[in-house]
Amino acid sequence: MNSADDLGAVALLAEPVRQRLYRYLRDRREPVGREEAARSAGISVKLAAFHLDRMVEAGLLEVDYRRLTGRVGPGAGRPAKVYTVAPRSFELALPPTRYALAASMMATALSGDTSEGGQATLEEVAGEVGRLLGTDARKQFRDRHGRREAALRQLEQLGFEPHARGSGDLILRNCVFKELSESHRELVCGMNAALVRGLLAGADLRSLRVEDRPVEERLADSGCCVRIVG
Repeated sequence: MNSADDLGAVALLAEPVRQRLYRYLRDRREPVGREEAARSAGISVKLAAFHLDRMVEAGLLEVDYRRLTGRVGPGAGRPAKVYTVAPRSFELALPPTRYALAASMMATALSGDTSEGGQATLEEVAGEVGRLLGTDARKQFRDRHGRREAALRQLEQLGFEPHARGSGDLILRNCVFKELSESHRELVCGMNAALVRGLLAGADLRSLRVEDRPVEERLADSGCCVRIVG
């Protein structure tokens, strides 16, 4: 898999339920069926199947089929779908400021580009990671309200702390790369905007758009440099 695929897989693991499922399968070290996985995470079998299959698509898990009852021959029933952890290694203990994710995006974008186009490449990578997260929200919910709430949960899980204001706009009360932005503001703000813009596009929330927050406003509350309007 390429670097963008790896980033997408890491981003998927930011979702708490998916983390629990992945950790359980990793600890079991043997094939696990959907019902067992659902019990381990305290969720429905249908929801567990959705998350497990998304991780298969991302290359985090592998699939096989076997009879979990141990019975063979006529009347034994159809083999069940079982999951095992794919032979890939990821760091799950992301810190609150998500520097692991920022470093991965920057390294991916800048490792092969030392020209002035490096920031544009970084924003392209951040946008792709955002679209992967947004697509995940879109696959879970068909209605706009559900997609919007799922997208906001993604932002919460990443640490942005989205907050609705009286005007209807959403501000992100926390800059998850605050220390880094103090020395590389333009780079970090562009990356944040691209990530959020990609998330909204992936979730098919076309009426929402990303804008810059006024400097004096974000300095007053130490929030993120972008806001969501619409």
